[in-house]
Amino acid sequence: MPFDVQSIDWLAISPVLAVAVAALVVLLADLFLEGARKAVLPWLTLAGLGAGLALLVPLRADGDDARGTFCSPSGCSYVVTDLTLVLQLVLLGSAFVVVLLSMPMVGADGAEGAGDSPEVPGGEYHFLLLSSVTGAVALAGARDLLTLVVALETLSLPAFALVGLRRDGRGGEAALKFFLLSAGATAVLLFGVSLVYGSTGSVHLARIAGELDRLDPKLTHVAATGAVLTMIGFAFKVAAVPFHAWAPDTYRGAPIPVAAYLSVVSKTAGFAGLLLVAGIAFRPYAHLWGPALAVLAAVTMTAGNVAALRQTDAVRLLAWSSIAQSGYVLVPFGTAAGHGEDLADTLPAAVAYLAVYAVMNLGAFAVVTLVARERGGLVDDHRGLFRAHPVAALAMAFFLLCLAGIPPGLAGLFAKVTVFQAVIGAGTGWLAVVMAVNVVIGLYYYLAWTARLFVVEAPGTPPVAGSEGAAEVRTGTAPMPLPLVAALVLTGALGVLLSVAPQLVLHVLTVPGLLG
Repeated sequence: MPFDVQSIDWLAISPVLAVAVAALVVLLADLFLEGARKAVLPWLTLAGLGAGLALLVPLRADGDDARGTFCSPSGCSYVVTDLTLVLQLVLLGSAFVVVLLSMPMVGADGAEGAGDSPEVPGGEYHFLLLSSVTGAVALAGARDLLTLVVALETLSLPAFALVGLRRDGRGGEAALKFFLLSAGATAVLLFGVSLVYGSTGSVHLARIAGELDRLDPKLTHVAATGAVLTMIGFAFKVAAVPFHAWAPDTYRGAPIPVAAYLSVVSKTAGFAGLLLVAGIAFRPYAHLWGPALAVLAAVTMTAGNVAALRQTDAVRLLAWSSIAQSGYVLVPFGTAAGHGEDLADTLPAAVAYLAVYAVMNLGAFAVVTLVARERGGLVDDHRGLFRAHPVAALAMAFFLLCLAGIPPGLAGLFAKVTVFQAVIGAGTGWLAVVMAVNVVIGLYYYLAWTARLFVVEAPGTPPVAGSEGAAEVRTGTAPMPLPLVAALVLTGALGVLLSVAPQLVLHVLTVPGLLG
């Protein structure tokens, strides 16, 4: 009996392979290097992520044709399209910035533990980070349910350990909560996948859509239940209400760069999975899940913004802000109507918003990392930051205004306008009203935080609570770590670029066949 040997397009999977190989190299280097030589580990990590980014260029140069690999008569398990490249660019670029944020946290000997960042083992940290990124990048190209689940777990399992690397006791509690709730979500996801496969007889996304169109009426409810459970599994990953309970405590218990990773890379990968299953596999059921996700978007953005109003801890505030931002990204999903023919016009707005959100949120986390090292982790610890670090304060103000969606944060404004246009164009007026109200609510805490940055303290005011060098920090004599400077410059430059040339991101709205 002849064997069906599948050909492998090595170029198509090269970004995933680059990150995976880098993870193995870091693991071996950590095993054989000792002492100060471990300082090479973050540079190996950056090199692996940089290689992954570089390998996206020849894939884009191929033009608009999709590249598929691991194919069978039912379809291909991994496909590179414009959507794949955009998502992988966001994922790899965000992970690159996260490594820069973590470099001051991990010393040459593998641990430093300054300020609010307790000791973190360097080898384990970089290996786990690259392993998790491998799953995220693979998920963006997955085109069958099994590959999606495997990639999602490859992303999630190292993330549990990353959260637990914090050695002050808080990290273990956060990691346990994250693991238990995520395990439950994975069980729900797997049950949903089994129902979808049982009713359609296929795991390939495009094939599932075709089978749902001609499904036996007796299996309709089984397939619909499977679709709902599958989407619930991804809703947990993006911290949509009511599946958000893990996020605030996990972000606060994790090292700050890991919280940044969860809020951007993990969230983007979760939305990538939701885009794929909703926009391709479950397109025939768009008239059912569209209204449900519209309600989910409204509840998520409202709960996130209202809860953020009463937060005093900077990371917890960003956690609730991240939940609210997830609601905004979900809005284009809620505009789906009819039989799903309009998905190609609305869902790309979510991709554009994710790209802008990644830049702004990582920039905000960069400044929070700096302040936490020198002063403390409260929002009030940012008071008078302009006097100590003018550039960091101006950058933070810009990032917060972008997240709020008001000038001069034009990148965030354009992103929100794009989502508004998708809502109004689909005739979902009530959702546009809810989003407008939530934008106003968000203005309060974003502007309140921005105002603290420029507070002028009266003479004789005690130093901001924090480390022993707080008085020195307030005079502006404490230098910023170079990796944090690089992260701020990179995110700030991208933020300005997207503000003056938003078409670089909004171009995805006009890419034909973005969802395949």
